[in-house]
Amino acid sequence: MKRIVSILFLILVISVGIQSNAQCKKTLYDFKVESIEGKEFDLGQFKGKKVLIVNVASKCGLTPQYEKLQELYEEYQKEGFEIIAFPANNFAHQEPGTNKEIEEFCSINFNITFPIMAKISVKGDDIAPLYQWLTQKKENGVLDADVSWNFQKFLVNEKGELIKMIDPKTSPKSEEIIQWILN
Repeated sequence: MKRIVSILFLILVISVGIQSNAQCKKTLYDFKVESIEGKEFDLGQFKGKKVLIVNVASKCGLTPQYEKLQELYEEYQKEGFEIIAFPANNFAHQEPGTNKEIEEFCSINFNITFPIMAKISVKGDDIAPLYQWLTQKKENGVLDADVSWNFQKFLVNEKGELIKMIDPKTSPKSEEIIQWILN
């Protein structure tokens, strides 16, 4: 009888631990970042929306993707879709500007209206906490996905859970991304 009680107790402890870990899993909504204007930006404001997170750079061969990102945002924002851009200078120093210079570049050249955050690091020893979550399975529970270049995209569902990583060269208006927004 003592053995059965001990086994049942062990099962109870393990199941409580599993439930506790599941409840502690981070989501996008657990993060606060800095906007390009230098203000705190709570990502919890996107609860219930699909979010595309992208690291951007102004002097990259993929920089024209800003235009497609803006088009995508304009077409699907009413569907509960958001884009958040994070300028980063991690690849060949292709984002050397200050936050003010980046903001002006995006406004003048692409008329960007989706949120752009302050410049961060998306890889390496100084990786931003949000990008640790996006790129490490132990943090996001879904996948390991090192950022390989500018304009890598991460898809986050309405519950704030990471769903998928999209290659930097894939157009923001690809069928894969549009189908994900619509479904």
